[in-house]
Amino acid sequence: MIRVGIGGWTYEPWRGVFYPKGLAQSRELEHASRAVTSIEINGTYYSTQKPESFRKWAKETPDDFVFSMKAVRFATNRRVLAEAGPSIDKFLASGITELGKKLGPILWQFMPTKKFDAQDFGAFLSHLPKTVDGLKLRHAVEVRHESFATKEFVALAHKHNVAIVLADSAKYPMIADVTADFIYARLQQADAKVATGYTPAVIKKWAGRAKTWEGGGEPKDLPALSAAPKAKKRDVFIYMINGAKERAPAAAMALLKELK
Repeated sequence: MIRVGIGGWTYEPWRGVFYPKGLAQSRELEHASRAVTSIEINGTYYSTQKPESFRKWAKETPDDFVFSMKAVRFATNRRVLAEAGPSIDKFLASGITELGKKLGPILWQFMPTKKFDAQDFGAFLSHLPKTVDGLKLRHAVEVRHESFATKEFVALAHKHNVAIVLADSAKYPMIADVTADFIYARLQQADAKVATGYTPAVIKKWAGRAKTWEGGGEPKDLPALSAAPKAKKRDVFIYMINGAKERAPAAAMALLKELK
């Protein structure tokens, strides 16, 4: 299964462009969730959300819709990651299971200044549970310091079945290694001058990569530090995030169209 989406759904420049003119803000999630197949929840990164919010979001979206979400920053923005256990547990107990089957991967995003420390990062990964309240969890880590571009980090993520986020970014290193039974990519180089953010040729290239990942393979045009674990099929999650954010919905919809 390949899912393509955007980061969040509350963004003023989308109103009157992606969102029809006059659409009530209370219906923006309803509209967005019918244009893309997944949304990355960003609000969970900044503060704890209430169970009622997760229930409401689940109710407003189609039956086959899936959310991913950023984990709370208090778990990742710390000097000693091995001490993140209580923050991780608090976040996972905040009501995220109210999403039920619509709960997709959880994204643990680290500061660009955070450097790789094998022992400390390994301790952090060991805190990430496989389930919560009987619901299976999938974890992805977005690291943004060049020190993580090592086989040791790749092996550590593979050991814990945690996906390394593939970031298409001019600022951060791209680590394209497949380390889990799913793929998580964040495309961050949209161009405001291009109606779909990415040109049709680039959209087509990402669609081909997505299909290769889904089929259990590795795109030959992306750099990998180690061989990927064997797989028959994988779920793929691709999000249009930064760059020209106003183009994100159009970029996601263009990719979905190319994947048909």
